[in-house]
Amino acid sequence: MLTVKIDRLALRPGDWVLDLGCGEGRHCHGVHLEDGVNVVGLDMDIPSLRKAMAGVGELPRPADPGACAFIKGDAYRLPFADGTFDAVICSEVLEHLDDYFAVLAEISRVLKPGGVFSPTVPRAWPEAICWKLAPGKDGYADQPGGHVRIFQEDSLRREIERLGYRFLGQHYAHGLHSPYWWLKCAFWSRQDDHPMIKAYHRFLVWDLMEKPALTRGLEVLADPIMGKSVAFYFRKSAVTGEAGA
Repeated sequence: MLTVKIDRLALRPGDWVLDLGCGEGRHCHGVHLEDGVNVVGLDMDIPSLRKAMAGVGELPRPADPGACAFIKGDAYRLPFADGTFDAVICSEVLEHLDDYFAVLAEISRVLKPGGVFSPTVPRAWPEAICWKLAPGKDGYADQPGGHVRIFQEDSLRREIERLGYRFLGQHYAHGLHSPYWWLKCAFWSRQDDHPMIKAYHRFLVWDLMEKPALTRGLEVLADPIMGKSVAFYFRKSAVTGEAGA
C-alpha cells in the first residue's frame, strides 16, 4: 500500500526516480510498473534491500521495463551526481533523522531543476497520540532508529518551499492504520501478543491482500479524518533564485 501516489509524480519514459529510504521497496515497485521509468532504491538496511530486490521478481512485467536497482547508501551523503534524478520520493524517513535539513539539501542537490520531490511524514495529531500513549524511556519515541520529532504540516511545507520548491499539493494516507498504532502504544508492553492488536493486524493484512470494496471505501473516508501519514508534492524551481515561486 503506497503512501505517495505515483501518478502525481508526472513520470515519463526515460525518467530516473530515487526512493530515498526505500525500506522493502514498496514505492520502488510502484514506480517500476510505469513503462520505461528507471528507479533506484537507497537504504542503510541490507535485509530490507534484499526483500526489495526479491519483490521485483513478483511484480507484473511492464510492457517497457526500466531499470530497477537497490543500493546501500547514506542519506546524508548521497552517492549521486548533481541533478541526477527527475523525481525523489522520501517516504516516512525525515522523522527519523537528527539533521533532516542536511538530507533535504542533499535531495535538492541530486534532483534536477523542474523535478518533483515527494516527502511523506507521520501526521502530527495521530503521531502525538502515539507519543502520549507510550511515553518515557523505552516508549514509542525512545526506540533505536525511531521517530525523533513530530512535524507540523505548515512548518515543513514552508521549510521546503524556502529551499526553492513550489508546492503542488498534499493528501493524507493510511487512515485505517492509525487505530492499529494507537492500540500498539496503549498496550505497549504487550504489543507482540495482545489479542486486540493481533486481530487488528490480521484485518490490515486481509485488507492489503484482498482489497475489498468496503474497506477501500472506508479508507477513502478515514484518510482526511485520521490518516496516519501526510504526503506532499513539490516541484523544484527550474531556474536558480525562484524559491517560493
